[in-house]
Amino acid sequence: MAAPIKYHGYKLRGRAVKGLFQYIKYFNTSNKFSCHKRTLCTTMRLYDRDMYWNDKSVANESKFEKILIANRGEIACRVIKTCKRLGIKTVAVHSEVDSLALHTRMADEAICIGPAQTSESYLRMDKILNAVKESGAQAVHPGYGFLSENTEFAAKLDEIGVAFIGPNSKAIKAMGDKIESKRIATKAQVNMIPGFDGVVEDAEHCVKLSNQIGYPVMIKASAGGGGKGMRIAHNDNEARTSFRLSQQEAKSSFGDDRMLVEKYIVCPRHIEIQVLCDKHGNSLWLNERECSIQRRNQKVIEEAPSTFLDPQTRKAMGEQACRLALAVGYDSAGTVEFLVDKNKNFYFLEMNTRLQVEHPITEMITGVDIVHQMLRVAKSHKLLHEQKDIPVDGWAIECRVYAEDPYKSFGMPSIGRLSRYVEPTHLKNTRCDSGIMEGSDISIYYDPMICKLVTYGRDRTAAMDNMIQALDSYVIKGVTHNIPLLRDILTEERFVKGDISTNYLPEVFPDGFKGKVLSVKESQELTALACAIYLKDQQRCRAFQNQKRIPNVSSSINSWSLNVIINKARINAHASKLPDGYKIVINSDVYEIKGNLSFTSPLMEVCLNGDQRLLQVHNRLGGGKYDLRYHGTVYPVKVMDDLAFNLSQYMLEKKVLDTSAMVLAPMPGLLKSVSVKAGDMVAENQEVCVLEAMKMQNSLVSLKVAKVKKVLFKSGDTVNEGDVIVELE
Repeated sequence: MAAPIKYHGYKLRGRAVKGLFQYIKYFNTSNKFSCHKRTLCTTMRLYDRDMYWNDKSVANESKFEKILIANRGEIACRVIKTCKRLGIKTVAVHSEVDSLALHTRMADEAICIGPAQTSESYLRMDKILNAVKESGAQAVHPGYGFLSENTEFAAKLDEIGVAFIGPNSKAIKAMGDKIESKRIATKAQVNMIPGFDGVVEDAEHCVKLSNQIGYPVMIKASAGGGGKGMRIAHNDNEARTSFRLSQQEAKSSFGDDRMLVEKYIVCPRHIEIQVLCDKHGNSLWLNERECSIQRRNQKVIEEAPSTFLDPQTRKAMGEQACRLALAVGYDSAGTVEFLVDKNKNFYFLEMNTRLQVEHPITEMITGVDIVHQMLRVAKSHKLLHEQKDIPVDGWAIECRVYAEDPYKSFGMPSIGRLSRYVEPTHLKNTRCDSGIMEGSDISIYYDPMICKLVTYGRDRTAAMDNMIQALDSYVIKGVTHNIPLLRDILTEERFVKGDISTNYLPEVFPDGFKGKVLSVKESQELTALACAIYLKDQQRCRAFQNQKRIPNVSSSINSWSLNVIINKARINAHASKLPDGYKIVINSDVYEIKGNLSFTSPLMEVCLNGDQRLLQVHNRLGGGKYDLRYHGTVYPVKVMDDLAFNLSQYMLEKKVLDTSAMVLAPMPGLLKSVSVKAGDMVAENQEVCVLEAMKMQNSLVSLKVAKVKKVLFKSGDTVNEGDVIVELE
């Protein structure tokens, strides 16, 4: 027998070596699916054992020949990647505006199913069923959202003999209905939150129940998830308003406006358990994910494992999650969500009967390709693993990179075209799950997610350090994004200690996110970097190449007195030329800057006093004006010599527009209702209209007591960010 090949401590022989080479080839050729070495080996070991060592190996077991993916964006791309590895053909469906989207390019076939509106395309069962028949697909993977938890869709696929790559329709119906799922969970002896076990009839019924349960309460849709149709109420007025808006949101997002109400657990942690079940009564729990960093009940940062759980609590939660799954006859991948209080008491929240958005971090610490296992289970194969096979191998963190303005309520959607887009996939231990590319449009029709950025480390500190580097290396231009907020959270003291809850954002940023507050040292570093960029820019402007008619005259000046304006503060700096860089002196502190000060790349990696710094020139505006991205936040910077600064003192400042007499659209969207007309009197904080953006309902209010002068838009109109909807006297 041939000598074994050693790979990261594992000895491989024969067919195992073949599996290793196939797996490495896949990861090395995929710029969207990077993986760290240890988990690569762990994952390879599981796949290799499954595919080559077992008597009934997965390499020889039956599999689907062609599947249709009833979704779009990054999750469609994610499913396609596993299918490509397994040799399964894929069919993408797309709306008219998605005809050139990344998922349609990656798939073997693509079928248009209607216009941009989700109600006319991705939510149309009849069109997707026609695409299934037209393509001859044997199975459908629904991804998450859209029809992924629609029991009727799963049942109709079963009627035509097409496999639904997800749980059976009965399990979807039982767990998708939060009221029914609570009853089943109670019977399965799963810990429950106090609340009303039934449908809330109307707003007044909601107020009555809320008083019986005791404020604060959580009002949420019986169907659906993803933070839509959920609001917290602290009094009767909030209960009425929250019920109305949540009900409208639920009807728009899920087509089901049934509501429930339950006790809101103060300062809880949101921790979920990934489960995997087959059609033969076997179940596994793949450890937990901490999802407590949220805004508007939508997750922003997730990590696996949780810093809070001990092995005993983890096991208890996993066993209860599996008990619930078996009680409902579950047979696919799913997620059981819990709220955990400060004493590690945990309560069932809901079960998501689909592939979860944050599944990559579970894959990173366990080595299990969850999409692959969903495909196997849908084909009626038994689970390959036992509970003892599931490791907690290292630490993984996921940041949801959104096209959002983090300075507005921690993230209001932004639209636009990605004029420059570079993912940090060149970094080790970094994975990017995305469905866009340079030139893609972020529109009002779909979720504004750009990418799920995932990093791995042997421990939490290493994973966080890798994430910080990945965020600093991520280049996104053309839309506003939430990287400044993500980057600031990763370095914030409470997050670093693991002291988090679902109230983290409003507690840490009570006045909203304002961007990173620079220390004195950081301000000086940014000043020094700005001076170096300015001088390099000036030197570049004076250098003409391939133009003999313009003589190159080298400047004899080697030192400069500069004035740098950052956040309206003026900092004096003295700069001088070095053979391979610049020396900047600020308040007797010396900064030597060397490295790549090239404007051909938006990402500059420079050496500042021997330490590496990543800097992005977000915009070059001319006249010494730059938008520099430093530590995640974009800072407007202006660099001037003494003459320019002295002359600038005579420039008049532009007057700030008074917007208190206007109701402005905070984001692009669709007006669902306008509740005032010209001549009406409005009170302070009175609702004047409801704006729907990315399926979320937003109540817009008057900022003062005034008379309505004009109403410039009507219900059903589309508005852009900054449009004046209502004008007051």
